[in-house]
Amino acid sequence: MRSRSKKRGRSATSRLRERANLSFCIVVIFFAVFGIIVLTEIFFIDERPGPAPIGAHRGPDYEEIVLSDDYLQLYKGPDNEAASHLAGRVLAPAAPFVVRPEEANPFPPPLPDAGYIKFSNLTARDAKWQPVRGTRFKFYVYSAFYDKRASRMIRIIGATRTRSPERVWCRFWYDEEPTTANANATVSPERRSSRPQLVIAKVRVIRENWNLKYSACFVICPLPRSNGTDEAWPVPNSVSVLAGRVLLPPANRLLVNRPGNMTNKGELAVCVKPLHFFYNQVWSLLEWLEFQSILGAVHVTMYNHTAGGAASCVLREYVAQGFVTLLDWGNLPMLSQREIRTEGLFAALNDCLYRNMYTHAYLAIIDLDEFIVPRRNDSLPALLGWLTRPGTRAAGSFSFQNAFFYLQWPDDEKAEPTELTTQRKTRRRAKLHPHKQRSKYICKPELVVEAGNHFVWEYVPGRGTLNVPADAAILHHYRVCEFGGDDCVKAASVVDRSAWRFGVQLRERVDQRWRDLRTKCDLPSAPVKNRR
Repeated sequence: MRSRSKKRGRSATSRLRERANLSFCIVVIFFAVFGIIVLTEIFFIDERPGPAPIGAHRGPDYEEIVLSDDYLQLYKGPDNEAASHLAGRVLAPAAPFVVRPEEANPFPPPLPDAGYIKFSNLTARDAKWQPVRGTRFKFYVYSAFYDKRASRMIRIIGATRTRSPERVWCRFWYDEEPTTANANATVSPERRSSRPQLVIAKVRVIRENWNLKYSACFVICPLPRSNGTDEAWPVPNSVSVLAGRVLLPPANRLLVNRPGNMTNKGELAVCVKPLHFFYNQVWSLLEWLEFQSILGAVHVTMYNHTAGGAASCVLREYVAQGFVTLLDWGNLPMLSQREIRTEGLFAALNDCLYRNMYTHAYLAIIDLDEFIVPRRNDSLPALLGWLTRPGTRAAGSFSFQNAFFYLQWPDDEKAEPTELTTQRKTRRRAKLHPHKQRSKYICKPELVVEAGNHFVWEYVPGRGTLNVPADAAILHHYRVCEFGGDDCVKAASVVDRSAWRFGVQLRERVDQRWRDLRTKCDLPSAPVKNRR
């Protein structure tokens, strides 16, 4: 009996020892696999995309800015804190970058005098994506604006890496600098020395980036006062963004947009995200544009990423009449939804914000399937006037709750025969989305610092959002079920015919536009109107 007990005891001890050994082996294997993964990340994986941009540095992150004597002649000024700081840190000229022949630098290293003219002759552009040379990751800039609120600055709209964006510099340009067209032009040393040229910039990633690799961003170039004086630095007529361990000649030059002169304080403008996927729904586009005009908009800013031929033709007509500004958006080399959110739409929305600042009193940010429809007022400016009447709280934006009018629901049997979506589709979800969820807004541009898609991310100090009551106005959003399929039609719904108040005028306008543009834009026959 004892013998059996001893055998069982030894057997249990042996099993425990085997389990302990097995557990130890599993732990060792786990740490070995983890170590292999870490070593692979360190030594073999390079997350940088494809071929490096011209002049891109393949070494470690930049810790030191290097300027040769030639560059100092171009960038240094006695009143320039940034350049004076660099002067004490100048090293010997850096070794040249190794690039493939097709990436050869089109700007050869300049001599002090010729280089000044060469740089000045770089064409300044607005609303065009341009690369920043010398960065490890993709970095592009699109437009520049003089922001005179609070501290004076040049605010640049761009796109770059979301996490730990690279350090960059702003190079200011002024009209009196010599160019190749007037190589003999001279600027007095006193006047040139009073013109700051190079400043350290701050990169601020725009918050609505969906945590993708690249994001829209602001590049902020300060315009402080000169050393020891009260004289403010003048506003440049253009600006370049530079980067890298060596400040290479710039590959970009942006015209600086100055604040407009608002003549009508009640005017409303509209911003739309980039047209993509070869958008060519001409009938819907005409309905949207004419309805915005009826609702009180005087101008629409749009961005053309990939619009179809017929839609582009129609938009050109609206551009010629001054109702639409259509800006090029098609050359941002970042993959939509994989590297950056929806063709970089947040850069477009903020470009539109600053482009319309001090030009229009109100700015609506909506999509092509959305309409902010007032319930009692005949126009949006009338509604905004009522919301901002004396005695009410001064708001920086006005938020409108979203209502889905699902296209899977049948047409209204009482509707006049028409192809206009806003007149056919009158059934919507009974429950509105709360503010900041699917909502859209109208803002006062000069009170907004950073615009988002559904709400404002940042205001000037002391301003906020006014949530508009649903009985005053809501956002009509005409779309298919947001998660695919047809389950959305099971949601509780109500009939909402508030858009019918504008139906007669809308039908007349769209029909007339279609007839006017049919031949010129090679449009098909008007859609069949009776869908019953």
